[in-house]
Amino acid sequence: MAEVVVTGKAQKYQQEIKVGKHTFQSDITVESGGQDTAPGPHELLLGALGSCTSVTVQMFAERRGWDLKSVCVKLTEEKIDDPNNPGVKIPKIVRNIEVSGNLTGEQLDSLKAIADKCQIHKLLTGPKEIITDLKSTQTVS
Repeated sequence: MAEVVVTGKAQKYQQEIKVGKHTFQSDITVESGGQDTAPGPHELLLGALGSCTSVTVQMFAERRGWDLKSVCVKLTEEKIDDPNNPGVKIPKIVRNIEVSGNLTGEQLDSLKAIADKCQIHKLLTGPKEIITDLKSTQTVS
């Protein structure tokens, strides 16, 4: 089971993210009140989806001995009108995958289909439960 620890830093809205032996930062844009010193939460989420997609496609091709040379995943997020709720905006993620190698049309179709099987794609689109627990380490008077 993965554990990620995120700690707010002294600089306004900058976050330190620790995952095992890895440490990196997150921030928000200046327009939103941050310093823009690191990727924001949405960029990190898109990065997780993109890297999971790329690895999934690579592993699938490798296991079949296909001639996949490279994978490039470009993601964008935009707000669109919710077709079920007029006037409400919902997020739309567009994932463009570009591969290179000596691949047949059938292999390309299989790679496109397997992209939706990456664990982050399934986490984002499937049923989930998020439980929030909050505690204070200081006495409130």
